[in-house]
Amino acid sequence: MRARRLVIAIVAVVSFFGPLVAAAPAQDTLGGHIGFVLPLATRANGTTSTISDDFVIGFPTGITVRRSQTFAFDLELVPVIQNDPLHVDLTLHPGAVWGLGNGWGAGARLAFDVNKASWGFTPILNHGLLNVGRGATLFGELVVPIRFQDDGNGTFTSIGVGVHIGVGF
Repeated sequence: MRARRLVIAIVAVVSFFGPLVAAAPAQDTLGGHIGFVLPLATRANGTTSTISDDFVIGFPTGITVRRSQTFAFDLELVPVIQNDPLHVDLTLHPGAVWGLGNGWGAGARLAFDVNKASWGFTPILNHGLLNVGRGATLFGELVVPIRFQDDGNGTFTSIGVGVHIGVGF
């Protein structure tokens, strides 16, 4: 009986004071992006290849947590299709982007190529090109993937340059 009175008293107090506490506004906003990336040129293991040597296309899809107007954390998954030999790879690409003003952003992503002895990072520079409605923006991004790889005969570093076109929302 005593425990029952205590529970009733606690519920009454919480019910009375609960509505007086203001809800805290959320600081983070959730968004994302989808697009395609074309690696234009890559230098690896003493060899330079271009998009005309071996066509490769990726389809970055990201989930973004915007912490403020100038900072966002982004988790990007990039399935990449290579035509010769034909195969599909997947890159896990978490990173951070800082707003620079006037629609420009810069950041860096870590890069983990799934089922490959390859990891690294990717500096990025992007620019919002066109508002396409309902909070979505068409953007262009310059990417410079730097990877540390092992082909079984030793390790080497590759560096490339590519263009990512997408829609952020």
